[in-house]
Amino acid sequence: MKDIELLAPAGDLEKLKTAIDYGADAVFLGGDSFGLRTASKNFSMDKMREGIKYAHDRGRKVHVTLNIIPHNEDFEGLEEYLLELYDAGVDAVLVADPGIFAVVKRVIPNMEIHLSTQASATNYETIMFWYNMGVKRVVLARELSLKEIKEITSKIPEDLEIEAFVHGAMCISHSGRCLLSNYMTGRDANRGDCAHACRFKYNLVEEKRPGEFFPVYEDENGTFIMNSKDLCMIEYIKELAEAGIDSFKIEGRVKSAYYVATVVRSYRMAIDKYYQDGDKYQYEQKWLDEIKKASYRDFTSGFYFDKPEGDAQLYGSTSYIREYDFAGLVLDYDKETKIATIEQRNRIFLGDEIEVFGPNKDFFVQKIEKMTDDKGRDIEVAPHAQQIIKIEMKEDVVARSMIRKPRKDD
Repeated sequence: MKDIELLAPAGDLEKLKTAIDYGADAVFLGGDSFGLRTASKNFSMDKMREGIKYAHDRGRKVHVTLNIIPHNEDFEGLEEYLLELYDAGVDAVLVADPGIFAVVKRVIPNMEIHLSTQASATNYETIMFWYNMGVKRVVLARELSLKEIKEITSKIPEDLEIEAFVHGAMCISHSGRCLLSNYMTGRDANRGDCAHACRFKYNLVEEKRPGEFFPVYEDENGTFIMNSKDLCMIEYIKELAEAGIDSFKIEGRVKSAYYVATVVRSYRMAIDKYYQDGDKYQYEQKWLDEIKKASYRDFTSGFYFDKPEGDAQLYGSTSYIREYDFAGLVLDYDKETKIATIEQRNRIFLGDEIEVFGPNKDFFVQKIEKMTDDKGRDIEVAPHAQQIIKIEMKEDVVARSMIRKPRKDD
């Protein structure tokens, strides 16, 4: 059984540390330029160096995105940026465009290069072309089935790695190469500024009846005709591994640290169970139940088992399902007193029933019977954003454990 890399998104330094702490083997992130997620905070070079050190100190890796589809002016500053990445100790860069690939090979020839999903690699001939050019890993297009992936992995060299998305938002356009955002809003999705126009609510206008908008109904809420469900393959770890995929990739650099912790933790537990049990491995429903405690859309298996049917789309809403609130982050814990110092992230009340979870262990439930502020004064509510409070824990916890609580309808 070969090793499987669990690859997690890191939209900023907090999310990077969270991903590493909760079990990611590697993270992918973007710097100030040349990546496809301008909506995330991304990394200054100083923050990137700090994040790389944090990962390397724990035996993990950092991949940096250079996967825009560039215009002429986008090459300005690229060579200097590449030298900075190399000096910072980046483990690999993700590239989609042959021009950027050529510059990387010329400027930092020893850098490991991964082919981004934006390059739309859907067959073994294309993959072998990039391998012969010097690519170490290919991130497959999301439009491939497990059967197609298995055929690819049977025809490529053992030292060529295959990475595939296993969880997160899906794009309506082929491998994310979309012009709709640019056309509708002037924001170029292929240069990192997607407006998610596929999730807009649309009406039909007939050519000779300008100004008359005809709704395309699916139900009383209208329709979102290009709005995909989210990918979730937590139930199919064994099938993904047997297809020959080396790296399981989670999407979500714009998502919260709580989302990263929740999803990475579940996939970590599932992969570890697969390592442990081998052929006797069985999926456990609790892993999906945990994932659903972060905000999510309804789930789909995407293209893995067949071409998606109509039920892979969400016609009623673009909204997320959110059943739990992230309530607090554990900053410190005293084993003798069992007191945890917590940074509040949503209002916490005396008497609340909370769930506490951390890396590599099941969550536990407890009621808050005593709560103090950072001065040791008893309080009944922690209403202020990032307020420091202290709570006695029923079980031992570690720093960066998280507190959540069921969401109550207003």
